[in-house]
Amino acid sequence: MGYTALYRKFRPSSFADVKGQDHIVTTLQNQIKADRIGHAYLFCGTRGTGKTTIAKILAKAVNCEHPVDGNPCGECDTCRAIAAGTSMNVIEIDAASNNGVDNIREIRDEVAYSPAEGRYKVYIIDEVHMLSIGAFNALLKTLEEPPSYVIFILATTEAHKIPITILSRCQRYDFKRIDIETIASRLRDLMDQEQVDVEEKALRYIAKKADGSMRDALSLLDQCIAFYLGQKLTYDHVLEVLGAVDTDVFSKLLREILKNDIVSVISTLEELIMQGREIGQMVSDFTWYIRNLMLVKSSENMEDVLDVSTENLRQLEEEAAMVREDTLMRYIRVLSELSNQIRYSSSRRVLVEMAFMKLCRPQMERDEISLTERVRILEKKLEEYAAAFQSGMVPQGMLQSSGGARGQAVYGETWGSQSGAEAGNQASVGQSGAAASGMSAAGQPLGAAGMGISPADLPKAAPKDLQQVKALWKSIIAQTHGRFRVVLSSAEPKYNTSGGDERLFVAFADFLAEPYINNEEAKAELEQLIAAKIGKHVEVQMVLQADEHLSKGHLADIDVEGVLKEAIHTEIMIED
Repeated sequence: MGYTALYRKFRPSSFADVKGQDHIVTTLQNQIKADRIGHAYLFCGTRGTGKTTIAKILAKAVNCEHPVDGNPCGECDTCRAIAAGTSMNVIEIDAASNNGVDNIREIRDEVAYSPAEGRYKVYIIDEVHMLSIGAFNALLKTLEEPPSYVIFILATTEAHKIPITILSRCQRYDFKRIDIETIASRLRDLMDQEQVDVEEKALRYIAKKADGSMRDALSLLDQCIAFYLGQKLTYDHVLEVLGAVDTDVFSKLLREILKNDIVSVISTLEELIMQGREIGQMVSDFTWYIRNLMLVKSSENMEDVLDVSTENLRQLEEEAAMVREDTLMRYIRVLSELSNQIRYSSSRRVLVEMAFMKLCRPQMERDEISLTERVRILEKKLEEYAAAFQSGMVPQGMLQSSGGARGQAVYGETWGSQSGAEAGNQASVGQSGAAASGMSAAGQPLGAAGMGISPADLPKAAPKDLQQVKALWKSIIAQTHGRFRVVLSSAEPKYNTSGGDERLFVAFADFLAEPYINNEEAKAELEQLIAAKIGKHVEVQMVLQADEHLSKGHLADIDVEGVLKEAIHTEIMIED
C-alpha cells in the first residue's frame, strides 16, 4: 500500500483520541450511555477541528456490538466495516457536489428502509450549507420526523447560511479552534510514534501556523518532513519550507521603522524577498507581531495570552516602551489594508514597499492618527534642536537626521555660522561679539532689555528700511534661539498694502508658531534685533498666513517701489 498522509493515518477512531473538543465528546458519550440519542445533529466549526471525525465515531458508537463506556470497541464487524467505508448503514454525502433537490429526494426515499444490520442508519451530510433552497425544503419534513432508526449528522463551516427551520430541528454543537498547546502535544506524540526527530520550537510554530486546525497542522508537518526527509526537522527548516520569517527579523524591521530609516527598511524587505519568503504571509505575521506589541503595551500581565518564549517576551516589552499605542494602531491599520490589497494584486512587492514607506513617513497620510504622529515627531525634533542651540553647537548628525542633503539645505542656511559681513554689520551698532551673537557674556540668550538698545529712542524706519530688513532677515533670525528660531525660519517679512500702516508683518507658514502670535516678549525681542541691525525702530506684528485678514488689508512681499507708492501716492520715475 502507498504512503498515507498523516492526517488520514492518525485520524481518531474513538472519542478518547479526540483532542480539544471535550465539551462535545462528553455530551455525546453521555447520550450513548443513557440511550438518549438524538435524531439530528448539526456540527459547526472551522476546518480541521474534528466535525467529520466525531460524526464517524458517533456512527460507529451507536451501531457498535460491544460499546465500552460510550466508545466503539473498534473490533466488531460493524466497527470495522464503518472504518473501512463499506458499511451500508453509514452514508456520507458531500453537499457541495450533491446539492440538488433530486439528491435529497433519494435520501428521503431511502430512509423508508430499515438497516440490514445494526441499530441505526446514519446519514453524514458534509458542507450542508451548500444545499440549495429547494434541497433544504425537501429535507425539512424528513429531518423533523425521521424513522426511529435514522440519524442525520449535518456538518458545516458556515452555520449562518443554514435556514432557521433546519437549525431548529437539530442539536447544535459548536467546535472550537484547538489551542496551540493541544496541537503541539498531539504532534509530539505522533512524531514519537513515527520516530521522526523534530525540534520542539518547530512543532510549536507549526501548531501556531495551523490556526486552530489539527488537520492543517498535520498537513504542514507532513510537508516539512518530506522536504527534509531523513534529517532532523529544525525551526529554521520549517521557516524555510513555509516561507515564514523569524521574529528577530520583525524586531529589526520595527526598529528601522521607528527610526524612519526607509533605506534600511527597503533593504530588509529586499533581503526577505530574495530568500523566497512569501510576501502575504510575511505581512500577516508582522501584523501579528505588532498586535503582540499592542497587548504588551496595554497590560503588564500578558504572559498567559501571548504564546511567546520568555526571551521573546522581554524583547517585546523593550520595544513596547519605544513606541506609542496610537502609532501601533496606525501600523496595524496600514498593514491590514495592505493584506487586502495584495490578495489579488499583480504588483505585490510594490504595494508592500509603499506601505512600509507609509509606516516610516506619517506625512504621507492625512488621517488623525498620522497627523498626531507628525506633530509628535516635530516636537521631538524641536526639542533636539533647542537643546543643541542652547549648548551653542549643531551636531552634524542632527542635520543629517532631518533629511540628509535636504536637511542641510533647509536648516543650514538659516542656522549656519554668520558671514563676516553680517558680523561687521552687528559691530557697527556698537555691540560686542557676545551681544552680536545674541548671547550674554555668561552664555545666556539676551532679551530686549539685555541688548542695551531702546527701540523707542531710535527714529522710526522709513519705507526703504523695510527692504533692508528683508535683506538682513536671515541674519536677524539667526540671533534668536530654540523653538522661536525654528518657527521663524518658515516666516516671511511683509507689509500691509492698505496704506498708512508702517508695521512690519511677520507671516508664519507653520502652525507651530501659534504660541508666538500674541507673545509680547517674542515681539520685543524681534524688534530689538531689527533695531540693532538697521538702527531704526520697526514695529512688528506676528500673524499666521492663514489669518492674514486680521491685518485689515492684504499682506504682500516687501518691495521698495511698491512701499513708496503707497506712502507718497504718486508715480516714481527712476533715472538711469
